[in-house]
Amino acid sequence: MPVLNNISQLATCPPDEPQQDAGLIENAALVWTDGLIRWAGPHTDIPAEYRDEPVIDCGQRLVIPGLVDCHTHLCFGGWRGDEFELRLRGASYQEIARAGGGIASTVAATRAASLDELRHKAESILDEMLVLGITTVECKSGYGLDEANELKQLEVYRLLNHSHAIDLVPTFLGAHIVPPEYEKHRDRYISLLCDTLIPEIARRSLAKFCDAFVETGAYSVAEAHHILGVAISHGLGVKVHADQLSDGGGAELAAELGAVSAEHLEYISDAGIEAMAASDTVAVSLPLASLYLAAPYMPARKMMDRGVAVAVATDFNPGSSPSYHLPLAMTLACVHQGMTPQEALKAATSVAAKAVSLDKQIGALLPGYAADLAIIDSPDLNHWLYHFRPNACTAVMKNGLWVYGGL
Repeated sequence: MPVLNNISQLATCPPDEPQQDAGLIENAALVWTDGLIRWAGPHTDIPAEYRDEPVIDCGQRLVIPGLVDCHTHLCFGGWRGDEFELRLRGASYQEIARAGGGIASTVAATRAASLDELRHKAESILDEMLVLGITTVECKSGYGLDEANELKQLEVYRLLNHSHAIDLVPTFLGAHIVPPEYEKHRDRYISLLCDTLIPEIARRSLAKFCDAFVETGAYSVAEAHHILGVAISHGLGVKVHADQLSDGGGAELAAELGAVSAEHLEYISDAGIEAMAASDTVAVSLPLASLYLAAPYMPARKMMDRGVAVAVATDFNPGSSPSYHLPLAMTLACVHQGMTPQEALKAATSVAAKAVSLDKQIGALLPGYAADLAIIDSPDLNHWLYHFRPNACTAVMKNGLWVYGGL
């Protein structure tokens, strides 16, 4: 039963405390065994039963729970670097999409890629996410947009979840956009989603959640309500891509359906904020997308002040957020969204865990929680998020085993 000692600051991130309380403990120690945390607290208070156990010296570093990236589009074919220049020259997200770029171009590349090609690419990305301290990743489909290729993406996630140290939480996003071949027959595509794909995915347990993009050019509130209602009837949890480019009522829909999360919310209305505050739905902020699109940031400070739980994730995808650097997203949340370092850390740990319905198992360093943690080469949380570096993470533990670095 090892004891991790000489921790300069330990962030326990208790899920039942306010978001501004990351449960910081100075000069701390931590005990784990059989993949679970057994005790955490000041090193002077180590219980007698653990005092003769082997000690690992943390070297006066910061220890945090393993980070949870609760919104990614991990599996896709190709990249879209050409669109980066187009946006810099003034083209909008919508203009690029109307010209055949955007999501549709990634759909074509994903359909053309084999399962093995997609798996290898996603695996290499997960390797790089792990060394940043990320131990759990939500991953969406939505770049296949037909039966064979949506299932192909979800099968990639199933395979990687068995082979990679990072735990994956798969989400079916068949309702991303209407694919070009169904542009004049969108009702047929919605029928494919509801009558064929959702039942098959639920039967095969290929996804934990179903998501829908509520936006002009994607799906209406009424269409998303129908699709997500079918998902609920088949036992899937639901998420909503909401109010990213305009106030489309997605936040209110998420609250009405009891969605586990509403994601993006850059253009959320006051009515949407109030609806979410009255619900248990987590707001997922994606500051890297705002950075890349030169778009507004979700009003996180306003939402937290109204009582909404706010998570922070990367939105990693090949177009609007081609970065999986979650610590950078956390720093952006502090600088551009008025979040404190403690709020930002909980947003990427215990609150993010709630956004994937795992807040009783991961995201906190408390007795009974998974021994998922990252050691950060920094004296404390404030210094880590203020002094941005390519990577300050020196070691990662997953389920009680060192999977990167180690001491």
